[in-house]
Amino acid sequence: MGVGKRLSADDWTRAALAALADGGLAAIAVEPLAARLGATKGSFYWHFAGREALVAATLERWERTATEDVITAIGVEPDLAARLRLLMSHALDGGARVELALQPSAAHPLVAPVLARITRRRLDYLIDVFAGLGFATDTARERSVLAYTAYLGHAQLSGIPDAAPTALRRYVESVVAVLIATA
Repeated sequence: MGVGKRLSADDWTRAALAALADGGLAAIAVEPLAARLGATKGSFYWHFAGREALVAATLERWERTATEDVITAIGVEPDLAARLRLLMSHALDGGARVELALQPSAAHPLVAPVLARITRRRLDYLIDVFAGLGFATDTARERSVLAYTAYLGHAQLSGIPDAAPTALRRYVESVVAVLIATA
């Protein structure tokens, strides 16, 4: 940010989300964010009552951008198998950095309800996709959990050299083929 540029709350939450992805909840700290943005702490306090308000706004931003915006964007694909491929491609291509960074703080009173809400929303969406593909409700629920654990498991592996698949497209195709296969 240049000198004299007025920062918005959005600027602060964008920077806080990047810090969160890189360093977890503890990385959302006013002074380092102000330095990153080339701003003063006064700019921060213009928009937020304190750090917890920034954390809450940052988590809301993450919920919107990493869940609702993704669901909206892929929802335009009418073919449900193709939609599942798009979703898995997006999710497996580095989409879980914030989730992984939040895991050590999963019980934090601001983090826990957001993680629970996001997980439930994503699972419900996946259940709808699998039900739309013709799976019975119980099977759709099971497949949604399998898809979500593939996402989280891949994210965990991505931090280990040579552990995660390098050919993402082929991997997504394999995962989706397993998930939509009928018994």
